[in-house]
Amino acid sequence: MKSWSIPTAAAVVAATIFFSLSTMALPAASAIVEHTFVVSQMTMKHLCKETPVTVVNGQIPGPTIEVTEGDSVTVHVVNKSPHNITIHWHGVKQRRNCWSDGVPMVTQCPILPNQNFTYRFSVAGQVGTLWWHAHVSCLRATLHGAIIIRPRLGASSTTTSCDIYVMRSELNCCWDWWAMDLAVVARRMEKDNFFDYFPSASTINGKLGDLFNCSGVPEDGFVLDVEAGKTYLLRIINTALFSEPYTTDLVVIAPGETIDALVVADAPPGKYYMVAMPNQAPLPDTQTPEPSTRATMQYSPAGNGGKPVAPVMPDQHDVVQSLYFHSNLSSLRDPRHPLPPVPKQVDQHLFITLGLGMACRRGLSCSSDDENDNMILVATMNNISFLKPTAALLPAHYYHVGSNKGDLLELPDKPPRVFNFTDPSLIPIGPKEKALEQTYMATLARWFRYGSAVEMGDSNPMHLHGHDMFVLAQGHGNFDAARDRARYNLVDPPLKNTVVVPNLGWVAIRFVADNPGVWYMHCHYEFHLAMGMTAVFIVEDGPTVNTKDSLLVPDESYLQTREIKASRIDGV
Repeated sequence: MKSWSIPTAAAVVAATIFFSLSTMALPAASAIVEHTFVVSQMTMKHLCKETPVTVVNGQIPGPTIEVTEGDSVTVHVVNKSPHNITIHWHGVKQRRNCWSDGVPMVTQCPILPNQNFTYRFSVAGQVGTLWWHAHVSCLRATLHGAIIIRPRLGASSTTTSCDIYVMRSELNCCWDWWAMDLAVVARRMEKDNFFDYFPSASTINGKLGDLFNCSGVPEDGFVLDVEAGKTYLLRIINTALFSEPYTTDLVVIAPGETIDALVVADAPPGKYYMVAMPNQAPLPDTQTPEPSTRATMQYSPAGNGGKPVAPVMPDQHDVVQSLYFHSNLSSLRDPRHPLPPVPKQVDQHLFITLGLGMACRRGLSCSSDDENDNMILVATMNNISFLKPTAALLPAHYYHVGSNKGDLLELPDKPPRVFNFTDPSLIPIGPKEKALEQTYMATLARWFRYGSAVEMGDSNPMHLHGHDMFVLAQGHGNFDAARDRARYNLVDPPLKNTVVVPNLGWVAIRFVADNPGVWYMHCHYEFHLAMGMTAVFIVEDGPTVNTKDSLLVPDESYLQTREIKASRIDGV
């Protein structure tokens, strides 16, 4: 998780930044926006070291997809890299179109080296900042880019008016720079259960900034030029969609989140640092070396040529900042852009605990007392760690072949035992913690009738594909239904595709399972995803076949991949 700050009077960000100025009128009719993504491997030099990186079209960040609400998008992916690849369109609803969601061995087989695949999807009913990224272990650190969905011409805007001139800057926040081959990192995590690799630096718009150097020469940093009196819309990629604005000088943003922030350039002309600082839980949690980074906002024409002014940042272990920031978010109360109503009645209640445990390697048998290499560290949902399927689940679900309910384990309504889930003494691995874990591995799934209203509680930055979630409440400690449901915001809760709460806390969400398909639900921390903090949510077709209630028929590009449906994602 990152905390961002700059010393100006309005809300601020920090991130890898795509900068653009848009003054064009938007087209009145919907269009087909087409891109070709050529995935390849190249060498980049930072911190005096050349490192192999996997990129799209030779650039980091990758191409920005700019569309208007209601457009259709076609992306041809040409895989010239040595790795298996899929691309996920993070936050895109993919209404009835799970085929283009881009999750390997869930919605599709991976795109193998020297193969192509075409993604097609619509952005109807969506406006705002989303992003795309590779959905294979670790490679999203370099394979990512922005999706900008602008309102259709004639639709009212919440960011512009006759007396406010809004410049637009697209930001991609806080990506790590790894001075090592990320494919090696991924293989060590997934094959060797090794998680002691750490990033060498952080970036803002692909630039490391002057906190890092090569033989004493500072790395280049991103510079955002602003003009006094103007307002800038910063699209930060790394929170809530359609959120009610409020003033802040600090943005807290977790992996997988996006947020839009208006920054008013009303400080004394000069130079100011934008700082991105990692936020991590205090001891006894594991402490990882996560570097800060910074960019520069400078007024044009420049006021002074001195060193930029740095903001005062919170303590790295101040997890209350995250709770405060996210608790202040709410939905935009605008009758011109009504949001779907919060479901008042709930059909399924799930209580999900997220944690770590030890489990036996796939295909082996061992006991919980084993201390050898047969036991591996895993991440769990209700004490079960996700086991990758050997064939893609979506075609099996659609064609009623291969994997079925007999091959999948249903995600339980609740954990097997009730205890103090947020007890700090259980964080270190040891006998006390081991007696409570009861961990094993399975391909974890949960089935929902079409239109079901689901209430769920969990922690960590959890991303649900194909749906948005109403964030009803959040807090520290254990969730207590009798106490905490009275705090639910059922009027204007934020609507998000990625939900995060502070460490040793909880969040309560509701969503309507109204998008048929097989959808991924997972933690967006890379190591937790690799360790199995994942499940698939299977939404059945509605009551009327071949209508808006049912999954679309896959197109020809997808059908061609069925010839390799038995391929396994044995690496990246």
